[in-house]
Amino acid sequence: MDFRTPPEVIDRLVEAARHGIFGYTEVKDDYYQSVVNWFQSRFNYRIEKSWIRKTPGVVYALAIAVRAFTKPGDPVIIQTPVYYPFSGTVKENGRQLVDNTLIYRDGRYFMDFEDLERKIVSEKARLLLLCSPHNPVSRVWTFDELEELGRICLKHNCLIISDEIHCDFVFGRSRHHILCSVNKAFEEISIILTAPSKTFNLAGLQVSNVFVPNPQLRHLFREEISRSGFSQLNTMGLAACQAAYDYGEPWLVDLLEYLEGNIKLCREFFKERLSPLRLVETEGTYLIWIDFKPLGLSREETNKLVIEKARLWLDEGTMFGPAGAFFQRMNVACPRSTLLEALERLEKALPLK
Repeated sequence: MDFRTPPEVIDRLVEAARHGIFGYTEVKDDYYQSVVNWFQSRFNYRIEKSWIRKTPGVVYALAIAVRAFTKPGDPVIIQTPVYYPFSGTVKENGRQLVDNTLIYRDGRYFMDFEDLERKIVSEKARLLLLCSPHNPVSRVWTFDELEELGRICLKHNCLIISDEIHCDFVFGRSRHHILCSVNKAFEEISIILTAPSKTFNLAGLQVSNVFVPNPQLRHLFREEISRSGFSQLNTMGLAACQAAYDYGEPWLVDLLEYLEGNIKLCREFFKERLSPLRLVETEGTYLIWIDFKPLGLSREETNKLVIEKARLWLDEGTMFGPAGAFFQRMNVACPRSTLLEALERLEKALPLK
């Protein structure tokens, strides 16, 4: 985001810097309690301290999980178009990528449960990577959708790695459900990846908290972390995470209100001035997903329009998988004046109606 982290986080980092000793650092019980309190108060889900494993980022945790729970050559299911490190992590660790492509219908995305179950069975897949809320298509999965997903995976003993890093960014009537909160039985097959990095703009401090309720899976995950050579987290990241969860909620409330205003601006601007482009309804994250297909341009022509004519740096859709062709992702976590300028540039770049 283009927004400064909460003042309380900055103050805590300054305090830590003044301490002047930056050796290996482990946390006390109050750190774990801060994490537990955040997810209890915001999502009504009680996490046990023993479930928490700290890692230097969600993508690192994703790679550790892939290596801990599968062997080279094993199939791993993803749901494209999806955050590009999902496919990269699978392929770069020598696993087989299986795509349960999302269904795009009437400007909204849905899971294809029939295809998912068929591929779990036919490919003998034992691991699914879930993005919840989904990046880049901005879906916040409903309770019923997560329940059906979990039911299928539980039935076929397929583990779910659920990336919930955007869980705090939910808009309108949507509500985020931590996967394990949907059904306690899902705790046996789920690993939940979280971090304060998106919520409080702390990505560079490299801290995430992974929840592994199943003790056997927790043991395997911990062993793989040890094999990677990693031990303690960044001292400043730990301080920032705790301060954010302890004091950052009022700041987040204001941020969400501002972001909702930005999304409303986009919704109205696309409807009134950016026809025939289609804005996929944004339920969660601060990333909007734009359908350029109605222009009838080739991929190369679309990219030229965005980069050379509009002079915008968006994320071209195919980086999220073939299903993302002719889409572009835009980050709207910026000052409204910046966002408005970007939308106006895009308007001027469109072919004459």
